[in-house]
Amino acid sequence: MLNIVILAAGLGKRMQSDLPKVLHRIAGRPMLAHVLDAARQLQPARIVVVTGHGAEQVQAAFQGEAGVVFALQQPQQGTGHAVQQALPHLLEGNGDADATLVLYGDVPLVQAETLSGLLQARAGGLALLTETVDDPTGYGRIVRNAAGNVERIVEHKDATDAQRAIREVNTGILAAPTARLRDWLGRISNDNAQGEYYLTDVVALAVADGVPVHAAQPAAAWETLGVNSRLQQAQLERAWQQEQARRQLEAGVTLADPARFDLRGELVCGRDVFIDVGCVFEGRVELADGVRIGPHCVIRNAVIGAGTQVEAFTHIEEARVGADARLGPYARLRPGADLSQAVHVGNFVEIKKSTLGAGTKANHLAYIGDATIGARVNVGAGTITCNYDGVNKHQTIIEDDAFIGSDTQLVAPVTVGQGATLAAGTTLTRDAPAGRLTLSRVPQVTVESWRRPERKK
Repeated sequence: MLNIVILAAGLGKRMQSDLPKVLHRIAGRPMLAHVLDAARQLQPARIVVVTGHGAEQVQAAFQGEAGVVFALQQPQQGTGHAVQQALPHLLEGNGDADATLVLYGDVPLVQAETLSGLLQARAGGLALLTETVDDPTGYGRIVRNAAGNVERIVEHKDATDAQRAIREVNTGILAAPTARLRDWLGRISNDNAQGEYYLTDVVALAVADGVPVHAAQPAAAWETLGVNSRLQQAQLERAWQQEQARRQLEAGVTLADPARFDLRGELVCGRDVFIDVGCVFEGRVELADGVRIGPHCVIRNAVIGAGTQVEAFTHIEEARVGADARLGPYARLRPGADLSQAVHVGNFVEIKKSTLGAGTKANHLAYIGDATIGARVNVGAGTITCNYDGVNKHQTIIEDDAFIGSDTQLVAPVTVGQGATLAAGTTLTRDAPAGRLTLSRVPQVTVESWRRPERKK
């Protein structure tokens, strides 16, 4: 039986923010959300999140999360004291598989594979996730005996000069037998430079009790990087985005510049996909074979069909686009936009909660909202569906092969019949019959007596 304890009580003073530290974002999501994702992949029996500063905000952000309970650390007296607050919530089983894994809400990118390896390394004893770094300043040092076995951890402020020269450091992440952990936490003291109860002190107690202490290391250095400042947050964001870019490249995606790529969710790509610089992908985005994304596009929760080209500065949110479409530049697809095959949506065209049939074109300067548009329709420049009466939204229906002239206003609810033509400048307030020309214009008049006003001297 596996328990996971996530420490999320820190103030985050150096963040200079009213937001609790674990709610600050990496790749578009709160840091604590990343840790919970990794934890769930291990299928634990119980996840305990220990809160402190900003406890109400943290709990509100994750209220209702399946299998998660909260414990309060008040006041904050160190990592050992924090885990003590979780003890009443821990479940215990029998045998070597019974363990508690301790994670940190401000160390957001540790991967489930690394944690699984740590649990395997435990072998019924205590296991630490350690790392060898070039500059160990500030980290707790892993002190080993002459046989090379882990003996204890010494915090930087309590370390001697010889101990500070050690480059193997503690990441804080550990796994221990639950019953043993309860015992050790009851025996640690705060007799140290900070007057705090260190979780790391359980290592020395384990050694004294004859419990084997093992160590494992992460696959990548960025997995154990913590966030204590805006600078560290930005550095970790870039490290994670570089990893995301690497994964896409290895999957066959072409990135114009991997250093200018941002993924804040999940990106699933087919073959021969090209992504230009400065693009941001959020939520779940699917790009089919041969899709090309131009520079500086933002795409959120969308599916884009094979062979579609998305030009620069296009925004797509909660929309579906069929194969061989052409979008942008500067197009905007809002939630509910559903485009069929070979649709063209050009510059400064906005589409919301509307379907466009195969081959339909709206090439520039149009707003289409709450509309059902058939196949092979031409939507002229300056066309607007007037879908909102100030209280309610209304539907516009444009049937197949209709031609909508430039600067047309369709005052919903209204229907344009199959093959109908609306002349430029029409304000349509009643249905337009199929196959006919409909227009609404006042007679053109020239006023012969009119003179341009002159500035008074």
